[in-house]
Amino acid sequence: MNETEIIEYITGAFENVEAISANGDTFFMNDPKKMFPFATLVTSDFNDTFSDLNRPGVFRLNIGPGKATFVSLFGPLPAKKAEDGPLPGYNYAALDTLLPHPVYGRMYWVSILNPSRETFENRVKPLLAEAYALSANRYANQTANAEGNSRRQQAKDDLADA
Repeated sequence: MNETEIIEYITGAFENVEAISANGDTFFMNDPKKMFPFATLVTSDFNDTFSDLNRPGVFRLNIGPGKATFVSLFGPLPAKKAEDGPLPGYNYAALDTLLPHPVYGRMYWVSILNPSRETFENRVKPLLAEAYALSANRYANQTANAEGNSRRQQAKDDLADA
């Protein structure tokens, strides 16, 4: 699949998703505050060089599924952090291979370079759906907490005025 097909899929498959482009990269947000993407599509080595994205036509799709999914794919993170670099034992420049994210793998993000249509359908779509759902739930919880805090403050104000 190419970048355009992936962008069109993500923005069409999930509600209230905005694709924000910066420096040739695309950030997929469903948070109106645009604080945290649930997926990104990166096209250059601007932020890291582990995937060798400066090769012609190579891009990396990054996805933030849950910890349980990450662990089911790659096993638990090493107990002791050896270094700040990527998790050891992976070829981060391999195409069409699901990998821990080279920088954010320790935060349970996954990545894939140039997924084939089959890999996208069978492996990537479920990860995108999970990442979207987690992001939507996080935003809903933040909104509910903010509304609850507002109601509590109003009740305090009402008591103070009484």
